[in-house]
Amino acid sequence: MKFLLALLLLPTIGFAQITVTEADFGNAGDTARMSSTTDPGVDFASTGANWNWDYSAFVAEEQTLVEFNSVSSASQLVQILFGGFAPSDYQADYFAAFDDLPIDQLGQFLPVNISNMNQFSKITADSVSSLGISIDVDGNQIPFRSDSIEKRYALPLNFGDTYTGFGKTEMDLNPFAEIIWRQRRWRTSVVDGWGSITLPMGTFDVLRVKHTIEENDSLYQDFFGTGNPTWFGIDVPTVTIYEWITNGEKEVVLRIETSDLGGFETVTNIEYRDTYDPLLASIDEHVIQDVEVYPNPATNMLHVDIETSQLKYTIVDASGKIVRIGSVSEPTIDLSQLPSGQYTLVGETEKGTLRIPFVKE
Repeated sequence: MKFLLALLLLPTIGFAQITVTEADFGNAGDTARMSSTTDPGVDFASTGANWNWDYSAFVAEEQTLVEFNSVSSASQLVQILFGGFAPSDYQADYFAAFDDLPIDQLGQFLPVNISNMNQFSKITADSVSSLGISIDVDGNQIPFRSDSIEKRYALPLNFGDTYTGFGKTEMDLNPFAEIIWRQRRWRTSVVDGWGSITLPMGTFDVLRVKHTIEENDSLYQDFFGTGNPTWFGIDVPTVTIYEWITNGEKEVVLRIETSDLGGFETVTNIEYRDTYDPLLASIDEHVIQDVEVYPNPATNMLHVDIETSQLKYTIVDASGKIVRIGSVSEPTIDLSQLPSGQYTLVGETEKGTLRIPFVKE
């Protein structure tokens, strides 16, 4: 009887098998804190049903803030191609920094300065898709629609789902330079696992998605100064992207990328959701100006004069040691447990970051 009861209870023991929908992806105005680390021996292959992935030992080496930007904040030309007056299929919900184009690796050989690549995305109930990109050419933001729109996610996502996507984009840099870049990407994706993942910031119920990307690129350019531009094929290795996705986080909680180098699947990038670390955060993040904290010196409470829906904060002492990490919906911080001394408040809101010294009496 006891054995039968155990069998009846067994299916309820374990993790929740989730479904991922459009509500689980970022949109204009959202941000996501990502840390990156290096671990050539990381286990990216293990997966399955009701799996427990433990990456709690990750040690962050860098941090960035992923920003989902509104198209209305981009240049007029970008708004024409991806804004409200564009064809419905090309009306983007947001754009974000993008580094999957190897054209930046050739920047030193090109006669123009290329920087600030962005990808434009559209979210619907049945997909998240890539509509095109923009790049800054000698300081000018130039957009390019994709001739074929690549589906990155087929929604809703459930364990066992498979789907494919194809994207084709041509970037003609004339009149800035006689350069044309053509990119073709074939994506094959499978939701090959579900269960629980543990990261330094906590544990999440997740789906695991494996994307295999084949790419065929070519470049039209006069590399040798002959006056006769020529098409060159660009050898792009097969890339595999492993992603762990949960509900409500707006960005994947873990992404491991590998490349096929010499027949070996080699880890090239690891990034994961994390809490804010002021010692690692990117120095080019938007720093909010003219923010006051009071009283200063403070006794038990510190008020931050800023409008925000949530203040994520870190307090660092005079030696550089992190003594407090927290989050508040009202920008008033309890200091009663801190010893007297000099500190720096490092905060993060939807508007940007702030760094303010203060004294605790």
